Amino acid sequence: MRRFTYVYILQSETDPRHFYTGRTDDLRQRLIHHNAGKVLHTAKRKPWRVKTYTAFSDPKRAVEFEHYLKSASGRAFAEKHL
Repeated sequence: MRRFTYVYILQSETDPRHFYTGRTDDLRQRLIHHNAGKVLHTAKRKPWRVKTYTAFSDPKRAVEFEHYLKSASGRAFAEKHL
């Protein structure tokens, strides 16, 4: 069975101006953790919803894309295209 690594962007449902970008091998379980307050950086603005995600078969490419999305140019790209 093929495993994927997901790069995702969450949007706060209580404060829609706030987004969180992350990476995981299990997107459903990770969203549950975010909404349960188990992730320090997202606990204050829960609940969260998945705005978008991308699946990668190469984990190294997922790491590179996550780092890009967290950069200034990556955030601008995400705002415009995602």
